[in-house]
Amino acid sequence: MQGKVVVVTGAFGALGRVVAEMARSRGARVACIDHAPSQVSATPERIEIGGVDLSDPAQAKAAVDAAAKHFGRLDALINIAGGFAFETVGDGDIATWQRMHALNVLTALNASRAALPHLAESTAGRIVNIGAMGALQAGNGMGPYAASKAGVHRLTEALASEWKGKVTVNAVLPSIIDTKANRADMPKADFSKWVTPHELAEVILFLASDAASGVTGALIPVGGRV
Repeated sequence: MQGKVVVVTGAFGALGRVVAEMARSRGARVACIDHAPSQVSATPERIEIGGVDLSDPAQAKAAVDAAAKHFGRLDALINIAGGFAFETVGDGDIATWQRMHALNVLTALNASRAALPHLAESTAGRIVNIGAMGALQAGNGMGPYAASKAGVHRLTEALASEWKGKVTVNAVLPSIIDTKANRADMPKADFSKWVTPHELAEVILFLASDAASGVTGALIPVGGRV
């Protein structure tokens, strides 16, 4: 990642923070975009752009363009921004389906559309999305979330085909990620079986690196020890 310019969306969350810091530790300059506010001043190596609703195309474009202007170029976009809801289909609210679509599909779509013109100018443009193993076969209560993540899978494949030879587009499909929030929600689970943010970040940064030049359109399960 040495010398790369990387945009990470959802960068203030549990996974986003790890990915951003790991990229920086390997020599990348990083733009951190998130819906939460930021009070951190920009440096030549890092910029934080907070208060961004990536489900709004105009806000997504403004944030990505600001990152490109700050660093002079973009090499990789890592779409981590998203959300989760557990709700059964029959008893649920249609608003949950709309919210999951906005948080998971539209954020990745809008950030990607904004970044692609910049990434196409890189010698190694990369997009890495976050799908979900749970979207391969949805279980009880997983309908809205799984449907939205399945949309991320299809978005990944479509963009990979459309931009082949210019920008690689791949997705990682985690199982349950070992975060404080997930441990609080599932206190009786065996946390040792979950994939850690660091394990997932390793795969994400591989796909964002020069070493992954021959990989595009891939949906890569990262299931921990489940």
